Amino acid sequence: MSEETMPAAEAAERNNYELAFHVLPTVAEGEVSGVFDTIKALITTNGGELVDEEAPERFELAYEVVKHIDGKNRKFTSAYFGWVRFSVEAEAIEAITGGVSENANLLRHMVLKLTKAEEVDAFRFHEALESEKMVQDVEEAPKAKKEETKEVEEKSEVATEKVEAEEKTEEPEKKEA
Repeated sequence: MSEETMPAAEAAERNNYELAFHVLPTVAEGEVSGVFDTIKALITTNGGELVDEEAPERFELAYEVVKHIDGKNRKFTSAYFGWVRFSVEAEAIEAITGGVSENANLLRHMVLKLTKAEEVDAFRFHEALESEKMVQDVEEAPKAKKEETKEVEEKSEVATEKVEAEEKTEEPEKKEA
């Protein structure tokens, strides 16, 4: 076997992973990028090659998360969410996961081995949130106003019909009197 074949074989043994994480909201906004850099350095130190990333941004959590910190259970309703995709040998995952678990600035984290389909197209969480806000602001708000206007018009038509019906029934009574 030639030496040129060996690196290709080693590259085939590398897997693609995604590390998603929440940084504690108690970390100052200016220091969040430092936490992110620490995570990326941990990956590269263990032989990983960074492929893609989404820097952490603050957002409201879907539910309250409890973390035991300094002997007390603390409850959090927001965090900075980010992720990084990387390629590394399977043996290095344990070291990376262990290093991330020791990071006191993280609320929680998760490492996923990516499928071929997931490798192709990364889901950009913060972009999706922004586009969802834009859809709500631009499209749904006018629809809601249109629906409200339609309801008001329908109620107005019903009220007008009632008034006209009452006027018709009152007119003969007035003539008789």
